[in-house]
Amino acid sequence: MLTDPQVWLAFVTLTALELVLGIDNVIFISILVDKLQPGRRELARRVGLCLAMFMRIALLAVLSWLVGLTAPLFALLDHEISGRDLILIAGGLFLIYKSTVEIHQLLEGEEGAASTAVRATFAAVIGQIVIIDLVFSLDSIVTAVGMVSELEVMIAAVIVSVLLMMAFAGAIGRFISGRPTIKMLALAFLFMIGLVLIADGFDHHVPRGYIYFAMAFSVLVEMLNTRLRGKRDAVRLHEPYR
Repeated sequence: MLTDPQVWLAFVTLTALELVLGIDNVIFISILVDKLQPGRRELARRVGLCLAMFMRIALLAVLSWLVGLTAPLFALLDHEISGRDLILIAGGLFLIYKSTVEIHQLLEGEEGAASTAVRATFAAVIGQIVIIDLVFSLDSIVTAVGMVSELEVMIAAVIVSVLLMMAFAGAIGRFISGRPTIKMLALAFLFMIGLVLIADGFDHHVPRGYIYFAMAFSVLVEMLNTRLRGKRDAVRLHEPYR
């Protein structure tokens, strides 16, 4: 396999795709670990990403069970609902709930931050990461199975993509934590992704390219706004000395 160019092409493509799909997970983990003491955030971030990696490998090891999740269990609103659909719907509802609560606490300012700090514990944060890891891992593995047939290539791509996410997760987390407007934007992304997961659960598939383009465009606009605000602040700072 190591000498087959097709295998290497599949590996690189799948690794890149896993990285893109993992952005949602990294954003969610970054927001959750922000509730912890600064000294424990990096540990929680690494534990969360390691759990995501092992969960994806475990799902790859039980592909027959994963395929069985697509079998219809019952019908709801003229749509056949499978086990996978139930997980996506539950995960979407969880994301909507969490993002709404986080937005509310962010709008409360210092009072909301203080109440969050009291409630957040390392175990609670890791527990929430595990829940959403399952949803994102399921979505990621279903995509991987549709692209590559070799199990070894899938596992290698998952491991490499998670290691790369670990390398950049800290910088992403600090970037989000230090900028309230970016954090609000990230929470809005998570709310939107929750809606998309629920839509997927009801067989209304939204192309992920549209979502990631909207996210990238919104971040670009926010970065331009941040730069504009910085210039205005600099001008105001120097005005009294003119």
